[in-house]
Amino acid sequence: MVRSFNVRTPGQGLHEITELVSALVRESDIDEGLCTVFIRHTSASLTIQENADPSARRDLEMWLNRLVPEGDRDFTHTAEGPDDMPSHIKSILTNVSLSIPVIEGTLALGTWQGIYIWEHRTRPHTRQIVVHVG
Repeated sequence: MVRSFNVRTPGQGLHEITELVSALVRESDIDEGLCTVFIRHTSASLTIQENADPSARRDLEMWLNRLVPEGDRDFTHTAEGPDDMPSHIKSILTNVSLSIPVIEGTLALGTWQGIYIWEHRTRPHTRQIVVHVG
């Protein structure tokens, strides 16, 4: 089964989509298999991260912004603003797809794990996610 959905992100940060993906896994009626989640963009990414303490997500965002700051004078790809090239770099440093086992009809995530869109742009965007369960 392959399905897609859109998520409107409010701007930079980690935005949880675990329940949206879990619902598609349940809909698939697959008892055991693999769930692949893919984001169809080059300026946002996907990650599995702690979903209990929001400070972990804030710290990750702060660290990545220090690693790839906006406003680097050497960037030439700036047509969409100062966050344009940094967002592409952040995307290649993280993931555009995830593979998660399905066991007994549910995602085999750990107790504190959630699936997140990692929006790298400062402005809101609509992101398309493709999910394959098989």
